[in-house]
Amino acid sequence: MRVAFLYPGQGTQRPGMLHDLPDHPAVAAALAEAERVLPGSARQDGAEALASTVTAQVALCVAGVASAGALLAEGVIPDAVAGHSSGAFPAAVAAGVLTFAEALMAVRRRGELMRDACPSGYGMAAVLGLSIPQVRRLVESAGTEGEPVYLAIVNTDHQAVVSGSDAALERLAAAAAQAGARRVQRLDVSVPSHCPLLARVADAMADHLAALPRRRLRVPYLGGATGRLLHDSGAVLDDLARSVATTVRWRDGIALLGELGTAVFIQTPPGHVLARIAQAAHPRARVITLADTRVTDAAALARGLHSP
Repeated sequence: MRVAFLYPGQGTQRPGMLHDLPDHPAVAAALAEAERVLPGSARQDGAEALASTVTAQVALCVAGVASAGALLAEGVIPDAVAGHSSGAFPAAVAAGVLTFAEALMAVRRRGELMRDACPSGYGMAAVLGLSIPQVRRLVESAGTEGEPVYLAIVNTDHQAVVSGSDAALERLAAAAAQAGARRVQRLDVSVPSHCPLLARVADAMADHLAALPRRRLRVPYLGGATGRLLHDSGAVLDDLARSVATTVRWRDGIALLGELGTAVFIQTPPGHVLARIAQAAHPRARVITLADTRVTDAAALARGLHSP
């Protein structure tokens, strides 16, 4: 395994993210297709628009598909694709499981369901500097039946994300600070993703995706809920539906990609979060972010034509 594409999820969105996408014909084509499928989806990247979980997830899908399309047009074919949270949908497009139009409609539906499931009083927070067992213990002590909190994402051995009610997140943040956490930061996410609070969303998404055709994968897809490579479209669609209500095992997935010999990780816009995690886990790998690398340069580096 040589090249893996990494797609960031909600929380990484930023104003201007769609206008700052690479200047490339494949990006322009993807933006035009997004406009045909969901009018306005290729332009809605202002701060006010991105405050909506629906708009943010759609924008991230557009950014991921458009950027990866530019890499594909330049001859970079991934050996695996991995999407973090909502980034799983553009990853599924690259894997050949979804069309771009199907992904856009599914992401919009997902965002609407998440928004309606927990309209206020919930969110997510990153906990940095504590071990995963420590975070698990904090989750157990901070949550109550009426104010729950859950371990939502395991990014690294010392970086986790928790989901739950605002009150429980505040209690956990205070306890984490006392336990020696380097930082506890609320994410720009207004819903408690990747936890049982969204079990009904997972069921509804499973129904939505069940109507789609099963296609042969072009490349393996890293499952968020399993941290393993999936090679069957039915398994990918199940992961897309169910991962919204289960813990994301990103640490395990990135470790696996390294064990399989991935030499180049390329993160699509926006930001650098996934690139940093991959670089920390695999210091000898080449890690590229399209947020600050031209597509043609990234393609050349991925093909090994020259060194940076």
